[in-house]
Amino acid sequence: MCICKRVLPVLMLVALLGGCVPSQRQLAMERDMEEMKRRLAASERAVASQQSQRTDEVRDRLEALSRRQAEQQAGHDALRLELQTLHGRLADLNRADAELRDELSLVRDDLGLRITAIEDRLDGSAASRTTPSTAVAESPEDLYRRAVTMIRNGERFTEARELLQRFLQQHPRHSLSANASYWIGEAYHGDRKFENAILQFQDVIDQYSEHPKAAAAQLKQGITFQAMGDPQSARAVFNRLIESFPLSSEAREAKRRLDALS
Repeated sequence: MCICKRVLPVLMLVALLGGCVPSQRQLAMERDMEEMKRRLAASERAVASQQSQRTDEVRDRLEALSRRQAEQQAGHDALRLELQTLHGRLADLNRADAELRDELSLVRDDLGLRITAIEDRLDGSAASRTTPSTAVAESPEDLYRRAVTMIRNGERFTEARELLQRFLQQHPRHSLSANASYWIGEAYHGDRKFENAILQFQDVIDQYSEHPKAAAAQLKQGITFQAMGDPQSARAVFNRLIESFPLSSEAREAKRRLDALS
């Protein structure tokens, strides 16, 4: 009985010590687990930071690349626009040069016609002195000038138109054919036959598109539409004239009339 009393406290102490040992191991394991969790969290934060940094770098590089591409495209567009402008200016200069050559050619032809007319008159005067009964035939140039003079003086439009039509029938390839065709339209306009005038001016535009009289025909066609009370058609003709002959005096007049219509 006494022995039992002595052994019992020992057994209780052993049991108590045996229960404490697992608790210390458990604490150690928990500390290790917490350490691992902390290290894992730190590693995850580092990875996330690196990923965020790389994402920012990639985004910055993409933005820089986009800006460079936009700048290059803007420079390309500016060069293309400048090239188009230069082409337009060159075309205008070529057109103006062609118009100037045509005008000089007309002046030269007109001077030649005047010289020929003077020579013809001199020859006619000499012939009339030697053979007074011989009649001098009217030259094509004199026929043209006589008809144009009638129109400019505002008289005998019908007769002048018939003379010019005869001129074209007899001399279809004459250097003054385009001018004669234009003045037929002027004769119709003087007679207030506006529809006929518009059609005649259109013939000049179609048949002599590269001739300086084509610009004059377009201008007069627009003016005729105005006289008929058709401003919409007049605007269309004036705009086409400005586009086709931008450097001509007719284009300047067309712009003035467009401003007045507005």
